[in-house]
Amino acid sequence: MVVEINSGRLWGSLMQMAEIGKTPGGGVCRLALSDEDRAGRERFIGWCEQAGLVVRIDELGNIFGRRSGTMAEAAPVLTGSHLDTQPLGGRFDGVYGVMAGLEVVRSLNDAKIETQRPIDVVVWCNEEGSRFPAGCMGSSVFAGRRDRDAMLNLRDRDGASVQGELKRIGYDGLEKCGGAPVAALFEAHIEQGPVLEREGKTIGVVTGAQGMRCYRVFVSGVEGHAGTLPMDQRFDAFQGAARMAVALDDLAHHFKHSAVITIGVVDVGPGSRSTIPGSTTFSIDCRCPDAAGLDQLDAEIRTICETIARARQLQLDIETISTIPPIKFDAGCIGAVRDAADRRGVSSRDMSSGAGHDACHLSVIAPVGMIFIPCKDGVSHNESEYASPEDVAAGCQILLDVVSDYADRP
Repeated sequence: MVVEINSGRLWGSLMQMAEIGKTPGGGVCRLALSDEDRAGRERFIGWCEQAGLVVRIDELGNIFGRRSGTMAEAAPVLTGSHLDTQPLGGRFDGVYGVMAGLEVVRSLNDAKIETQRPIDVVVWCNEEGSRFPAGCMGSSVFAGRRDRDAMLNLRDRDGASVQGELKRIGYDGLEKCGGAPVAALFEAHIEQGPVLEREGKTIGVVTGAQGMRCYRVFVSGVEGHAGTLPMDQRFDAFQGAARMAVALDDLAHHFKHSAVITIGVVDVGPGSRSTIPGSTTFSIDCRCPDAAGLDQLDAEIRTICETIARARQLQLDIETISTIPPIKFDAGCIGAVRDAADRRGVSSRDMSSGAGHDACHLSVIAPVGMIFIPCKDGVSHNESEYASPEDVAAGCQILLDVVSDYADRP
C-alpha cells in the first residue's frame, strides 16, 4: 500500500511551532532549555499523545515519542531532529525534521498500517549549542561520544547549568541516555546551503558530513586607562584577538583543502569604554571534509594565534570544545533515500553536509541516512530562512517511504 503524507497538516504544524519564540523579523528564538524551548517541547508532546505515541524523556532532556510495532522488543527506527534554535533562527532548521517525523507516524496511523519495528520520533536536546557551548549535546551523549556528567555541568553565560535548567523546566528525565539498540535513524533537514536550489533539485541524498572542531580562545593582557596609556605601552587583549581573527579568515581563504572558519562569539573584558581590554574570549568553528586537512587546520590555527600572542606580549590559552571527524553515512541508508526519490519521480543529487547534525553522532552506533530539501537562497541561522511547502512535503514523503521500509525489515 502506498502511503501519502498530509502536506497541509505538516505545514500547519511547522507554522504553529514557529509561533513559539517568534521574533519581530519573522524568525524564531527558542534557546535550549529556555521557557520558549519548554513551550515547544510541550506542544510536541501534546501532538505525540494525540497520535497515540508513548513519550519518554531521558536524563539529558532528549524526548522520544514511540509508535509501537508488532515486534515490541525490536530495536526501533528513529527519526527526528531538534526544536532549539539560534538566537535569531529560522522556522525550519531542526524543527522540520521533528515535524516531518511526526507526520510520518500520523500518516501511518491514518492508513492504519502497523510496522514490525517501533518508530521513535525524537527531539534531541541542545543541538545548536548557542546557549550551552556543546552543539548536538543530547545526541552525542546518547551515542557515547561525550560524557554525561560533563554535559550536565555545562553552564551558559549567566552561570546556569544544563542540569539545573533541565530540572527548572521539568525535563530532567529518569531514563538513561543511550545504551539501547537502534535499527536505523533518518533525519530530514533543510540543506542550509545553496546547492539544491541552484541546481533545481528537490532532494539531497546526504552521503556524510565534513569534520568540525570548535575552540574557545582566551587572550589575556593588562587593563589600563584608555586616555593616559601610550599606544606602544599597551597589552590590549582585544587588539590581539582582532588580529588573530583577521589572520584566521585569511587562512580559510587560502587553505589548500576546502575549509571554512567562523568566529561567532567574542567577549571583551572588563567591558568599559574607557578601559583598555585586559581579556578577550572568542570562539572558533572550523570545518573541513578531509581528516588530514582538519589536522593541518588545527595546527595552523594554533600557530597563528600563538605567534600573534607572543608578538603582542599577551597570554594565550586555546581550549578544544568539540571534535567531530568527517562522517560517512551508511551505504544502505544512502541507497534507500536515493531509490525512494527515484520511485517518486523526484529529482535528487548526492551531497555532503557542510553542517554538523545529530545524525552525524548517531552514525557511530547505527545505520544513518539524511534527507535534505532546498532552502531559499541557501539562507539558514537567519530569520528569513524559508523552504517552500512543496519541498517540505516532498522531503517528508521520502522520509515516510524510507522509515516505513526500515521499520518493516527483520
